[in-house]
Amino acid sequence: MAGVNKVILVGNLGADPEVKYLEGDNTVANLRLATTEAYKNRNGERVEQTEWHDLEMWGAQAKIAEQYLKKGSQIYVEGKIKTDSWQDDQGQNRYRTRIRVLSFTMLGSKPDGASSAGAQGAPQQSTQQKPASAAPSAAPKAQEMVSDTEDDDLPF
Repeated sequence: MAGVNKVILVGNLGADPEVKYLEGDNTVANLRLATTEAYKNRNGERVEQTEWHDLEMWGAQAKIAEQYLKKGSQIYVEGKIKTDSWQDDQGQNRYRTRIRVLSFTMLGSKPDGASSAGAQGAPQQSTQQKPASAAPSAAPKAQEMVSDTEDDDLPF
């Protein structure tokens, strides 16, 4: 039986995207996303708990992230969990878990310092993945959906 590896996150970027240009016109962006949960403890005090997530975007997504995302940007992310493992110089096994972003939507208002073309120049939805029942969106222009349909883990 096949499994499901899907992650949905809504949070704020902790820093500007780190973008690298690789051979063969490939682009990768690494981002840090903070998600915060709030609850009341037994004493009735409000407690906030923040988790940090390492995100990875490729290709057109990485270029859009570089152009429009800044520290503090709020985004909605859909992706899958990827874990890398290796041995360090001392022979210790090391692991790194990250989220491979398949699509993201920019939320909220444009952060300070973002490109002024951000709200007008960017597409409402990526041409890489269009739903069959795409209806006109009444969402603000600052919201965008960016998708990556390349799924390198499919068995066929």
